[in-house]
Amino acid sequence: MQEKTIEVLKHQRAFLNSEFRHTGLIGGFGSGKTFAGVLKTVKKKIELKGIDVAYYLPTYSLIKDIAFSEFSNILNLFQIPYTLNRTDKEFQTPYGRIIMRTMDNPDLIVGYEVGYSLIDEADVLPKEKMRDVFSKVLSRNRKKLPDGKINQLDFVSTPEGFKFLYDFFVLNKSEQKHLIKGKTYDNPFLPDDYVLALEDEYTPQQIEAYLNGEFVNLTSGTVYIEFDRKLNHSDVVAEPNEVIHIGMDFNITKMNAVAHVVRNGLKYAVSEFINEYDTFSLASKIRKVYENHKVVIYPDASGNARNTSGKSDHQILRDFKFTIVAPSKNPFVRDRVNSVNRNFRDKTYFVNTYNCPTYSEALERQTYKNGEPDKQSGFDHVTEAGGYFVINSDKKISYKIT
Repeated sequence: MQEKTIEVLKHQRAFLNSEFRHTGLIGGFGSGKTFAGVLKTVKKKIELKGIDVAYYLPTYSLIKDIAFSEFSNILNLFQIPYTLNRTDKEFQTPYGRIIMRTMDNPDLIVGYEVGYSLIDEADVLPKEKMRDVFSKVLSRNRKKLPDGKINQLDFVSTPEGFKFLYDFFVLNKSEQKHLIKGKTYDNPFLPDDYVLALEDEYTPQQIEAYLNGEFVNLTSGTVYIEFDRKLNHSDVVAEPNEVIHIGMDFNITKMNAVAHVVRNGLKYAVSEFINEYDTFSLASKIRKVYENHKVVIYPDASGNARNTSGKSDHQILRDFKFTIVAPSKNPFVRDRVNSVNRNFRDKTYFVNTYNCPTYSEALERQTYKNGEPDKQSGFDHVTEAGGYFVINSDKKISYKIT
């Protein structure tokens, strides 16, 4: 391995050099958190030759789309030979393994021991689930190190209000913990208009969290704060033979869907289907209402695995000759909510409040509970349905269409 010099930002350097048992780097979007996390994990792998290290992300999609390429780039930069086992999610190097695991099922964090661990995007998960993940990761972080070195378990994340990282580093601070903050503004390598675009999109509270890297209240009041029943109302209805775009949320006896049309780049919610018994009954009603229309469904991604009467929910929809546009994983709740709010604020999303009374009421009344949109009030299913269409129709990438 050749010596390499990498230019890093001040907060990244502080994180790389920290020897506390637990170091957290929280920062705004584009502040270089993940780069610092990957770089420190590789640094620890070199230092702990023959001892495995571990890197954790919320979902496999993030490992596949981000971690694989980031680790490959750093290992190539240091001219460290490696093989990547995508199935096992592991890099094999002359210094040992870099093990990658997802946090979506904490019970699967078993069967290995490491000498260093790093958790990326800890605050994406609900607080209680992250506590469970932390406990499982800590139990794996037990490989005895030489010279009495401590087994470090570090974090990098965007702050998401007063969730796990706030409790861990602020409310329960100790001499073994160290918190470092980085700002989006600190990164001179970002495009010139990147910060301006974010400032234009976010509320003052979101700017504090997502650009300044501060713990602030992101969950007060209603979820869809930009929805205005008057300003976002439209009398638009579907025209004969017009393509219908339907956001759909799967549940047992509470199937919900919101139908839309798109005209000149603007989105219009034109009708709703509320609390249908199952996927088949919902699909039957949609086909009856929109008999002579092409129907495109933007469903809950879990429906590709969920089984109803021997078929997946997605297969049932295909049997009705609907087109399905879906990612392999649902978007993060934060991203879905932000997308809907942005469209309401920018006047690119409108709702026929007469034809969508339940959806309109839910947009007005759904609130936050324990840092997440409240799922006990009954307003969550229909807003999730509408949100799946909005965020997936906004995406610049192409999802699988079946």
